[in-house]
Amino acid sequence: MAEQQYETYDPAKHNRATPQETFGPVVKVDKLEDGGIYLITLNRPHRLNSIGDGLGEALYDAFVEYRDDPNARCAVLTGAGRAFCAGADLINTAATREAEREGRPSPVHVPDRRKSAVPLSEALNLWKPTIAAINGWAVAGGFMFAMQCDIRIMSEEARVGIAEARWNMGGAGWMIPLTRQIGLGSAMELTLWGDTQYDAERCHQLGWVQRVVPQEMLLETALAYARRMLYLAPRAVRNMKQALYRGYYMEPLMAQQFGAAIEQNLQGMNDSIEGPKAFSEKRLPNFSDT
Repeated sequence: MAEQQYETYDPAKHNRATPQETFGPVVKVDKLEDGGIYLITLNRPHRLNSIGDGLGEALYDAFVEYRDDPNARCAVLTGAGRAFCAGADLINTAATREAEREGRPSPVHVPDRRKSAVPLSEALNLWKPTIAAINGWAVAGGFMFAMQCDIRIMSEEARVGIAEARWNMGGAGWMIPLTRQIGLGSAMELTLWGDTQYDAERCHQLGWVQRVVPQEMLLETALAYARRMLYLAPRAVRNMKQALYRGYYMEPLMAQQFGAAIEQNLQGMNDSIEGPKAFSEKRLPNFSDT
């Protein structure tokens, strides 16, 4: 059977009424470098990749698959078309809330709250690295998805914001860790003044974004970061990520003890021999995660 052919979003041809089937699944997963890299694409381009039609649940499933794949070392999250993700599909949200008030079934898909990838690392026990490649608008829930990733690379053209206060939407729970990533004043500006928008330069100044690149270089830059991870020790990477995330809220002595404890899993590994051996032989290591 011939493989299904999908269309690439074209604003001159497609609009928000275009069926999703035109573009394929709401979340696409491409496995690159023999499965070492997961390229995860939010794929509702006709709706600015807004969260609807099961996109949230599909993203959860993609990250679980990445977590459980022993060959996967790094994941890149990006969006199809003009946006990274514009947040909740508010048209769908309005229809659902109206139906709830009137005591009738929702006419659109209702998200499964059990499948939430927030907070991504802690909720899914996902200690492999993740990269957000922010190609366009990342607003509200789209900002939320980007902030779950470990590092962020942003197109010069992209913009971000947290618009919940504009539309009386919830989000306080996922906003709390924002002060781990930027200062309190900037976090307040973004959240309380919901019409605030930051460009890529401002995000980089705050340290929320690690690289700003032209749009045409965005994906390749993100994938270059991901390829570097193929030659780094996967268990050591997972240990350090977990220590940094969980140790953030610990008293310093307790955090030191926690970090030392989780690193006991490096003892007796083949990779603990391969690393120093590769250094002495002046070659790249070939880590097996064993």
